[in-house]
Amino acid sequence: MQITTERLSAGYPGHPVVQNVDLDVPSGQVVAVVGPNGCGKSTLLRTVARLHRPAEGRVRIGGEDVWQLSRRRAAHLIALLPQSPQAPEAVTVEGLVRYGRHPHQGLFRQWSREDEAAVRDALAATGTTALAGRRLDQLSGGQRQRCWLAMVLAQQTPVVLLDEPTSALDLGHAVEVLELVREVAAAGRTVMMVLHDLAGAARYADTIVAMHAGHVVAHGPAHEVVTAELVERLYGIEADILAAPGDGAPVVIPTARDRMPV
Repeated sequence: MQITTERLSAGYPGHPVVQNVDLDVPSGQVVAVVGPNGCGKSTLLRTVARLHRPAEGRVRIGGEDVWQLSRRRAAHLIALLPQSPQAPEAVTVEGLVRYGRHPHQGLFRQWSREDEAAVRDALAATGTTALAGRRLDQLSGGQRQRCWLAMVLAQQTPVVLLDEPTSALDLGHAVEVLELVREVAAAGRTVMMVLHDLAGAARYADTIVAMHAGHVVAHGPAHEVVTAELVERLYGIEADILAAPGDGAPVVIPTARDRMPV
């Protein structure tokens, strides 16, 4: 399902964070939002998720203005994994993933075979079936992140928003998560994620959205967007951009600064 923002601005009283952002994210794509700390990446994601009301402009999901939707309808369209999700104490993995089905419950619709199948499929997709009976707080960071992703997938929304899904993960687990994100998009969902890892974004995203000081300063495929000039503008460093063997994805190599002799 398509994500569209129109002249979107958001922030806090006296402190604009996201300014005049126009985006058009096609269905089934992975879009990575990159940029330095404080540039507005997470605020943009939260505004798309209907958690932060815009000061100006609109967010549309499949043509529908998200702020005109009921909370229940919005929860059927959008799932968000925040930066630091909190789980109830001693919850099991299966118990956590079952929370993803909460938007589908109601007075006249209780737990069903459809819900059970959604939980089972989400566990399988994230490789966490064997962890279903374990307590979340007894797992490694990489395992916990995959369990949180399972909860998001169990919600079965056409749009999935992920805020730094690879933060605090080692390289192996980060790659697992990003490959899973590709699988989610291949199944027809639209994924918008905030990443600090520019190289990971370049390899796994269909589109890069680069932000600086609240503005989108570049937008497009990685091989067009990721340049030495962009890296210097975003992060204030010089870098060489090389093509990775095999797929040609841009690889960012920071230029070593001259060091004083010891």
